[in-house]
Amino acid sequence: MLEWPRRFNIINGIARGLMYLHQDSRLRVIHRDLKASNILLDSDMNPKISDFGLARTFGGSSWDIRTFSCSGYMSPEYAADGMFSVKSDVFSFGVLVLEIISGKRNRGFTLIDHRHNLLRHAWMLYKEERSLELADNGVECSSYISQVVRSIHVGLLCVQEQTEERPNMSSVVLMLNNDGVLPESKHPGFFTGRDVKANETSHSSNTASSGNAMTISLLEAR
Repeated sequence: MLEWPRRFNIINGIARGLMYLHQDSRLRVIHRDLKASNILLDSDMNPKISDFGLARTFGGSSWDIRTFSCSGYMSPEYAADGMFSVKSDVFSFGVLVLEIISGKRNRGFTLIDHRHNLLRHAWMLYKEERSLELADNGVECSSYISQVVRSIHVGLLCVQEQTEERPNMSSVVLMLNNDGVLPESKHPGFFTGRDVKANETSHSSNTASSGNAMTISLLEAR
């Protein structure tokens, strides 16, 4: 159980760490496996990004990487085509933000009244101007309402389906720590509408591709 200032500090620390990897380090790095279990907290609850076993240095805009991974933090372009870039790390960061705020994991998230995943649930609340309802019930955030809502908005900007719509990490750090107007968020990746009757047929026909917890892509020799 963490109060909001500590949660916000963790979000900020991860954002600054990713900004360093993507833009400020001597060798620019795509982490490729950013998830809750790879964020370590020291005795003062400051976050440290760990486990660089899948990380890659890069010089261009993207990599074509064939691998298999847990889909809870994977961007759509990585899950579907094995294409990875800094914006894929941004997507994973956005999932982490929404998990830290809600206290719930994206994978396995369920509510009694619908079957949305955490990303779509957060986006639906955002569209209905009820974003604060996403916050963990155990968090006293009445003194930080604008900061909580803004953090949710930034998280949703990071998990947008289209790669080019997602901000880079330097923009994320600025948006988290300033009061400027944020752009409208578009729907997140893996927006499936599982509980909408109009989509039931298409959902059933695509169960094999959309419902798997693991994505296994073709391995290519190099």
